[in-house]
Amino acid sequence: MKISQLLDKNTIIADLKSTDKSGVIAELAAAISECTKATADQIAEVLKEREQLGSTGIGGGIAIPHGKLDLVDTIVVGFGLSPKGLEYDSLDNKPVHIFFVLLTPVNSTGGHLKVLAQISKLLKMEQFKKGLMASTSVDEIYDLIKEQDEDF
Repeated sequence: MKISQLLDKNTIIADLKSTDKSGVIAELAAAISECTKATADQIAEVLKEREQLGSTGIGGGIAIPHGKLDLVDTIVVGFGLSPKGLEYDSLDNKPVHIFFVLLTPVNSTGGHLKVLAQISKLLKMEQFKKGLMASTSVDEIYDLIKEQDEDF
């Protein structure tokens, strides 16, 4: 399963404006809502509920907010980049710059886990992370993700 096949350019934010966790979740949810039947508020609520179980800020400047929503028919991936970084209760207590968001249908446990694993694999590649951090546009980010996907 390729991330680029699940990622719509409309769900990519190349320069997040938010400066805190709640704001970035709302900003990412608004972008993703454009590609689903769910509202930005419904998506943000699901992502915030998941955050209450433990931060999805996994360290190394990365967060992978994710959740399941019955209004989502297929797996949806979004992306956000915060060049300045922001406080996100990350496991290493460092600012987060790279956000991959994952929304899946409620009954899609296998697909959910496969996509999380794929995102994690991508983000273990230092050159890929550096490329994302140097990106300044939606097209650059999308092309980089697509290019890296093809190597898998």
